[in-house]
Amino acid sequence: QVQLVESGGGLVQAGGSPRLSCAASGNFFSINNMGWYRQAPGKQRELVAVITSSGSTNYTDSVKGRFTISRDNAKNTVYLQMNSLKPEDTTVYYCNANGRRWYNHFEVWGQGTLVTVSS
Repeated sequence: QVQLVESGGGLVQAGGSPRLSCAASGNFFSINNMGWYRQAPGKQRELVAVITSSGSTNYTDSVKGRFTISRDNAKNTVYLQMNSLKPEDTTVYYCNANGRRWYNHFEVWGQGTLVTVSS
């Protein structure tokens, strides 16, 4: 079983720069992609940023230039550095990872962490 534990969310002032962390644990052979998604009330979950095992990244346009995704493979952890936060960034952020276990593939989600940006 693979589990993701997120941290770093909370109340942040506009313009702030928190960093979200997501650590994977459990039994797995390798992790392929790790990413961050967010889901605003009444809307479906959307991709914020994703990073592959080789370090290739992709961002949604609304965060490009402000957010940076990175990973530490030794720690099985993905980070989302959030800069210049805006009130519209307020929502629940979810960590996602996929990869291989010994005999199959997996995809897991974190529990979500709420980021609230005050104006």
